Amino acid sequence: MASGGHTASTLGRPRLHLRVTTSTNDRARALAQDGAPHGTLVTAAEQRAGRGRQGRTWSAPPGRALLLSLILRDPPALLPLAAALAVAEVAGPEAQIKWPNDVLVDGRKVAGILAEGRPHEGWAVLGVGVNVALRIDELPPELHATAGTLGLAPTDLEPTLERLLAALERALALDSVALLEAYRARDALSGQPVAWAGGSGTAAGVDGAGRLVVELAGGGRTALSAGEVHLLR
Repeated sequence: MASGGHTASTLGRPRLHLRVTTSTNDRARALAQDGAPHGTLVTAAEQRAGRGRQGRTWSAPPGRALLLSLILRDPPALLPLAAALAVAEVAGPEAQIKWPNDVLVDGRKVAGILAEGRPHEGWAVLGVGVNVALRIDELPPELHATAGTLGLAPTDLEPTLERLLAALERALALDSVALLEAYRARDALSGQPVAWAGGSGTAAGVDGAGRLVVELAGGGRTALSAGEVHLLR
């Protein structure tokens, strides 16, 4: 078991639901530091300082997106991959994962994931934002070309949350071999030309540590452990 020995039924309890907050990850981090148990869930109808990777903000109209953060004790090393796999399962059979942890449907981002933690203290906070019921025209104009939505109704937020928690429990229970195999089956970057701050090449999947392997144009390979990767199209 990759879930640190916790029982599978613990994700999502206890739960703190907020009408509005700055960031569910901030609230969850504070709770984790105060000793909140494994599986503690923070959700919000609206967040005003939600963070994505690379310091970006996460935009969503109130009551249209699933905004949540989970406290996980003894998190597995491949937590970001497990989380992305679970979100992709909920997003549907066509959903793909853009390393490290964006979930795409038809090439559009429907969900983002941000794992933060203190490994030396044995905990992580897993933040997930899923565009469940929003309309693209409700987002800032700069997101219209890249953002996606599951196209569901606001009443589908809670059922989607339940499905996500169940999918995450399954993903966390996978051994690393099975997890990597499932992740690779949804890899949006494999075989595609990509660029990042340090260069460019062709994505060649993820390695056993969850790093993105890139074949370089001049020969050789490199493995990226973090950072922003862009598809070259």
